[in-house]
Amino acid sequence: MPQRSKILQLPAEIKAELDRKLVAGNFSDYDQLTEWLNGRLEDTGMEISFSRSGLHRYGQGFAERLAAIKIASEQARAISEVVGDDAGHMSDALLSLVQEKAFDVLVNLQTSDSEEFAKVFPKLGLMVARISRAAVGQKKWMAEVRKKADAAVEKIEERLTERKLDPATLKAVREEIYGIF
Repeated sequence: MPQRSKILQLPAEIKAELDRKLVAGNFSDYDQLTEWLNGRLEDTGMEISFSRSGLHRYGQGFAERLAAIKIASEQARAISEVVGDDAGHMSDALLSLVQEKAFDVLVNLQTSDSEEFAKVFPKLGLMVARISRAAVGQKKWMAEVRKKADAAVEKIEERLTERKLDPATLKAVREEIYGIF
């Protein structure tokens, strides 16, 4: 089992500052970052020192995770622009993916390490429950928005009918309002 990264042992504010510097510097100039980090730690009295290679390993992993998140976000945005996400299809797909991955993790842990399984199982269950609750909340919200839009359309139709608006214009208004979904 590989040794745990010393960076994960840093105080949260120093780690956050390091992460910002890595992103701002486009994951480069590790010599300067190493010097900065070691100086910062000396100022706090911590007795940890970092090498350029250790910091570089952390930076590479961080850059890869950041790139994966960026790609996933861009793909989700592109999909939702093309297909829309009126009924929460993206959330449903995400929930299914998380459930599938959680199941894989549980199966692998159950067959390999029962102690680790006992630690991870409640956390995965809680994660899936929270995602499910969020999906239900989103569906309720979408139903409320739809109900408000229906009421708005009815009110507009009544007002426009009173003013003897032609049916084609009324249809265009209805399509525009429902086009937001």
